[in-house]
Amino acid sequence: MMAALDQASAAGPRPEPGALATHAMAPGKSTAHRREFVSRWAPVLVLAALVAALSVANSNFLSLGNLARVAIASVPALMVALGVTFIVIMGSIDLSMEGTVSTTAVLFALCFNALGGQLAGLGALAIFAAMLAGAGVGLVNGLVHVKLKIPSFMASLAIGFVGMGLSVLLTGGDIIRVNDDVFRGLLLKRILGFPLMVYAAIGVVFIAWFIQRNTTLGRNFYAVGGGEDLAHASGLNVRRVRILGFMLAGVFYSIGAIFAVARGGMAESLTGSNYMFVSITSVVVGGTSLMGGNGGVWNTVIGVLIVNVIANGMVVLGLPSYVQDGVLGILVIVAVVLSTSRKSHSLVK
Repeated sequence: MMAALDQASAAGPRPEPGALATHAMAPGKSTAHRREFVSRWAPVLVLAALVAALSVANSNFLSLGNLARVAIASVPALMVALGVTFIVIMGSIDLSMEGTVSTTAVLFALCFNALGGQLAGLGALAIFAAMLAGAGVGLVNGLVHVKLKIPSFMASLAIGFVGMGLSVLLTGGDIIRVNDDVFRGLLLKRILGFPLMVYAAIGVVFIAWFIQRNTTLGRNFYAVGGGEDLAHASGLNVRRVRILGFMLAGVFYSIGAIFAVARGGMAESLTGSNYMFVSITSVVVGGTSLMGGNGGVWNTVIGVLIVNVIANGMVVLGLPSYVQDGVLGILVIVAVVLSTSRKSHSLVK
């Protein structure tokens, strides 16, 4: 017996059960930490690598004029992507942005011209009219999704088609031009080489970030995306949160529409074209998971910059557009792989 005790003493003290559990969990925790690190910083590293590679490939890429072009192209898409961000955080998908952007752009231009065509005058009311229309489209979108219990991607796709048709009906297929010098100054007036619309967009980004971080509604988006059943069990009105989320997204879509009109000087039924692909790609590439419950405004800012840097870089390098589409497609797949757990069977709620 004494020999057995001596052998046990020589082997050293026995680890406690808790220590064994800690050691057993260490590899899993390490993997989770690595995954979290990659999910958080990979978009920033990708953006930095793209900028570095393109600046080496073409010295004009980092010129002030080219950076301004990237910023101008990013502004409307960023506004739309901010709206999509809140929807994806809830674990849903919104495909109505093209119809919403087209409809609100046309309504803005019509109201602007009807109210005198001057931003310094009554024309400024057209901005609020467009935002109200965007919220209205979002309200319908949310009600169709929640009340009729239709999956969000299908409900929003249908509403998007309705919006495209409505924009054609309002314009009759024509182009509505906006020629006010003050309004066009958002694009033409520059500070430090960048147009005023870039600085206005930065202000909107901070508003979106404030909503996400400092309001009850913003926190509720994460609660719904993190677990709808748990959120409901804790007393949260999930239906109301979803409807408000779609309304908020509609407001940001309308802001994107106004910036699109300022950039082009006109509104038409095709104003919202291509925003579906660009906005959703930007949100996913930025690191916001399709599972919901994580990501946010700054992820989307990075994602929009990545998409537009790629687009601009392809033009600077003289590469055809289909190469750009292929690169973005691959980037989306990689981003989803890094940010989404494929063990789950339900990706969209």
